[in-house]
Amino acid sequence: MFKKIVMFAATAATSLVLAGCAGGGAGSGNGAGGGTQAPADTRIGVSLPSQDEERWITDGKAIKEGLEKVGYQVDLQYANNDIPTQQQQVDQMLTQGADLLILAPLDGTALSPQLQQAASSNIPIVSYDRFVRNSADVDVYVTFDNFKVGAQQATSLLIGLGVLNKDGSEGSAKGPFNIELFGGSLDDNNATFVFNGGMSVLQKYIDNGTLVVKSGQNKLAQVATENWSQQKAQERMDNLLTASYSGGTAKLDGVLTPNDSVARGVITSLGNAGYGPTLSSQPKPMPVTTGQDAEVASVKFVNDDVQFSTVFKDTRALAAQTVKASQDLLAGKDPEVNDTKSYDNGSKIVPSFLVPIQPIYKDNIKSALIDSGYYTAEEVAAGRLQ
Repeated sequence: MFKKIVMFAATAATSLVLAGCAGGGAGSGNGAGGGTQAPADTRIGVSLPSQDEERWITDGKAIKEGLEKVGYQVDLQYANNDIPTQQQQVDQMLTQGADLLILAPLDGTALSPQLQQAASSNIPIVSYDRFVRNSADVDVYVTFDNFKVGAQQATSLLIGLGVLNKDGSEGSAKGPFNIELFGGSLDDNNATFVFNGGMSVLQKYIDNGTLVVKSGQNKLAQVATENWSQQKAQERMDNLLTASYSGGTAKLDGVLTPNDSVARGVITSLGNAGYGPTLSSQPKPMPVTTGQDAEVASVKFVNDDVQFSTVFKDTRALAAQTVKASQDLLAGKDPEVNDTKSYDNGSKIVPSFLVPIQPIYKDNIKSALIDSGYYTAEEVAAGRLQ
């Protein structure tokens, strides 16, 4: 069926997800994987967006180690946020005999020629955390529930403002609170899911006046952050503060920030404008900010009362599920999925596996991230991997 038929015992991959969640985390050398070894000449190409974000470095390490642990050869490439570079890298993977591709596309539609070439050679394709769009050639999508990520970010924002309690009940704070919204990169389909998830929670509070978006910018096209860039987020926050919050006429209370790199850009801008943690020397309290990915620098911010929350997406579990899906596809089997309705890429509904998420606040950093082995206490204290 495929260029190379690789048959595994039926039980070979059953422990992969558990293996990915046990032991070493972001800063460790333990990867996902386990079970029957693959033939040594089976090649898998892995294409990830960039090394600008800690999460992609962590993902790449976990995927590579997990695949190599079961015997695959792995060609891991980073596209440096450049679409032609990613296209060339995937072309090279195909030329060099890849038996399967794992792709996190910079632009969900930009790899169509490469996908067609792979499909014509019966090479399976796994869409990894970023959605491949307008193609019937992708076999499975392995990701986190990005709509729930956005909904959790919005819920955390409301908790930070006191509008909600952590148990979901109504809090004592009534507002009105001034907030601003930030979104991810428009060429990343996840940005739409995250933003829509956030607005599904916030819209009623905007409608009833509890929350006020003072800039008036409340559509994803208005609030998107190209490449999820920290610098671009800082620049936009600078502009928002100048346009809507200068002269002491209004106080910014919260910012819905879609991931940790955007949050750090927003926080840098706010710090430069005189906002800071309650116990700092800054004259204005830091607005409630959210995040995604639980990058260690932002976890330190949460621990230091600078950033209010982030969302933990355990890349160990995602990598383990990706290894399992790869083994299934190469064995000619249908990979495990838990969503067959949500992800229509314009050409087909892509069978998907959604890995669970977890909100991170100051009070659960230890239990969720340190005790699980994802980070060490020293890494959280330093804000960097060791």
